[in-house]
Amino acid sequence: MSSPALSWRALETRVGLDALPDFHRAFLTWRGVEAAAEMPLRRVGQRVEAELNRLVQGGEATRDGDDWRLSPGALAGFDAAQPYLSPDPLEGA
Repeated sequence: MSSPALSWRALETRVGLDALPDFHRAFLTWRGVEAAAEMPLRRVGQRVEAELNRLVQGGEATRDGDDWRLSPGALAGFDAAQPYLSPDPLEGA
């Protein structure tokens, strides 16, 4: 049995509102976006969506309305996400 896809929106919820800007900037840096730390917050949000869409184009995610479903392993190597990747028993309930 394969692991279920991970909801990006559920992951953001686990991260929490206070830590989300830093998490998004870390995601962009991990994806190779230059100067993510200096970007205005609005631009960060736009670039996060662009990178998620690139994951879709690369076959590592699918778009599901206003969410992205990440394939198992899509965030491998993204250390900032690791504390939030444990399965949530209430997700999808």
